[in-house]
Amino acid sequence: MAKTRRLISENLKNVDLVIELLDARIPDASRNPEILRLTEGKPRLVLLNKCSLADPAQNQIWLSRLAEKEVFPILTDCVSGEGMNKIAGAVKTLLAEKLARYQEKGMSGRRLRAMVLGIPNVGKSSLINRISGNKKAKVEDRPGVTREKQWVTTSIGIDLLDMPGILWPKFEDPRVGENLALTGAIKDDILDTEGLAVLLCKKLRALYPELLAARYKLASEDFELSDYDLFLKIGKKRGFLMGGGEINTERTAAVLLDEFRAAKIGRITLDRIS
Repeated sequence: MAKTRRLISENLKNVDLVIELLDARIPDASRNPEILRLTEGKPRLVLLNKCSLADPAQNQIWLSRLAEKEVFPILTDCVSGEGMNKIAGAVKTLLAEKLARYQEKGMSGRRLRAMVLGIPNVGKSSLINRISGNKKAKVEDRPGVTREKQWVTTSIGIDLLDMPGILWPKFEDPRVGENLALTGAIKDDILDTEGLAVLLCKKLRALYPELLAARYKLASEDFELSDYDLFLKIGKKRGFLMGGGEINTERTAAVLLDEFRAAKIGRITLDRIS
């Protein structure tokens, strides 16, 4: 984290604005307060990314909430391409005064530069590849792939600086760490995935019981079970059985987490605004 903080500080003077990506499923948990502190004073475009995985109603509520504080929050999805066509216009509006000065000086063709920031696995490299039209930034569906900064030229007149994802070392609110882990911002191989899957059952039974019941064919009486027993019931419903009828909890946990992250259970927002 110290290295990434240094990279941000050293390169901030070389960019015109910051493009900050948040995970639309966890807009609050995915907003690193360290990024806000390090980039204070720079024009900021906020992208609620992975919006196709999040609750549509909550997307609109979060968009309105962020618009109260940000100049341009946009709903985006790097896989479907949603919102990509709004980025160039938003950048030009944010930097209207600077662009006017460039034009006065006969520098209207000068390229803009933006630093792309966000937590691990929020879609920074996917965004850059989508805008540039080429696979110039390495992308994998796991956190921590981007290790160094890299400049990428795009067709919309903006050069993008892809930076490593940055997590803060301590979460004051345990729900922040929980939601980051559930959405894949923290590497699964350092987590108790079975415990994480049980936590997911707890959250979904409270927030989206209808979606959980529909996906795993759960009856109303199943929701009277403990969180762990509900987790086991899902494993049984999916047929993840071993010798003696024992539930394969490792496989159940892996499938439950994967299906949540891929929105196969449904479009879900964990950071909900009522």
